[in-house]
Amino acid sequence: MNSSIYAYGAIIICAVITIIIRALPFLVFGKKELPPVVDYLGKVLPGAIMIILVIYCLKGVSFTSAPYGAPELICVLICVLLQIKLKNSIPSIAISTALYMILIRTVF
Repeated sequence: MNSSIYAYGAIIICAVITIIIRALPFLVFGKKELPPVVDYLGKVLPGAIMIILVIYCLKGVSFTSAPYGAPELICVLICVLLQIKLKNSIPSIAISTALYMILIRTVF
């Protein structure tokens, strides 16, 4: 089988599945009111996922040797403060990531 045909087929299959997954909630719920469980999950899951991602990012940090996780902890604190102040995850993540890159390249 030609590799370009295989690649195009894979892209088309992924696109169709993505469209189906994106349209499925609208097809299932339509204009009906969301069930309380779905509404609750929509409110709590974004924060829970962010916490899990932060923990995952900090899993390889060594707090027993220099710099004792200082750049990571500084940037997590900045990210949390920005999130509380701005209530927007894009600038919080972007600014704390940029600060982390600056800290590990220049200070630590």
